[in-house]
Amino acid sequence: MGLLKSGINEVIATTAFNAAPIGIHIRDKTVSMILFPGGHTAENIVRDGWVVANIISDPLLYVKTAFDDLPRDAFVEEPVAGKTMYRLAGAEAWIAFTAQAESNSAGTIKVTLTQEKEIIETVAVHPVNRGFNSIIDATVHATRYRVNRDPEIKKLIDYHTGIVRKCGGKKDLAALDLLVRYIGE
Repeated sequence: MGLLKSGINEVIATTAFNAAPIGIHIRDKTVSMILFPGGHTAENIVRDGWVVANIISDPLLYVKTAFDDLPRDAFVEEPVAGKTMYRLAGAEAWIAFTAQAESNSAGTIKVTLTQEKEIIETVAVHPVNRGFNSIIDATVHATRYRVNRDPEIKKLIDYHTGIVRKCGGKKDLAALDLLVRYIGE
């Protein structure tokens, strides 16, 4: 696999005018994602059979797409494998996949992915930044916290908030402020 590595790769997945942070799992040459039924991303993948993984380093975009919709002009149409797919206009790189969805016993949808096209739009080096990484983790926890208000999940968000405040740059701090507004804290 080119841009993605073994393990779980955090990307912003796009479907038909929809974007959401998703983890793409790569284990033993199998590429997949796990989705929860009822969301636009799951509905679109089941219906259309494709998804685009957008690699992007903007922490604000991860937070925005976790909780809100983007305007249509945030998407770029791409012809791939005989289909019209959509990627993010600001993607540094993107990978288009055909997607085969199947329900599983855990009440989730397992999506097996087959790569069709991989493009690097811009070449940029991003050193490891614990603030950015903690925004990603806090966002994952916050999507669950908004649903169940579990105090244990809130402790995890607070932990990552401390790291963002200590290690993050301006965009990471702005993303944290936005995240706090989305979860109503």
